[in-house]
Amino acid sequence: MRALDKIDRAILAELSRDARTTNTELAGRVGLTSAPCLRRVRRLEEAGVIAGYRAMLDPVATGRACEVIVAVEISMTDVQTTREFEDAVAAFDEVTEVRRLLGRPDYFLRVNVADLAAYENFVMNSLTRLPAIHRIESHQTMKIIKSA
Repeated sequence: MRALDKIDRAILAELSRDARTTNTELAGRVGLTSAPCLRRVRRLEEAGVIAGYRAMLDPVATGRACEVIVAVEISMTDVQTTREFEDAVAAFDEVTEVRRLLGRPDYFLRVNVADLAAYENFVMNSLTRLPAIHRIESHQTMKIIKSA
């Protein structure tokens, strides 16, 4: 794929704000007619620049208003331990994001639950039972200022 130009970046910015906008609305916002706009969007999708579309859920409405960012260090970082740990945490329904980091901690997890009691239950009955866990440090979100 060729380099992104000003119009491609405008399309991406608009779709990042509202992926449900119609092609006609999108075209008008970026200064194109519908057909060339649609061709550009399809090209961006085919090239993998647009990796997908998803709904942003309201954590209060879904009963998961308590968000905790969890810093995790694992005891060993060999390939097998790392894969097993990543597979296990990715399978937990409460974990909505997993990031492997350079340096310490080894991972950041975004955990969304109903309340602190639910978080304690998750930590005590799920997370700490993973054999690779060495250290857990929890940071409760007070307010989300900006989210992708």
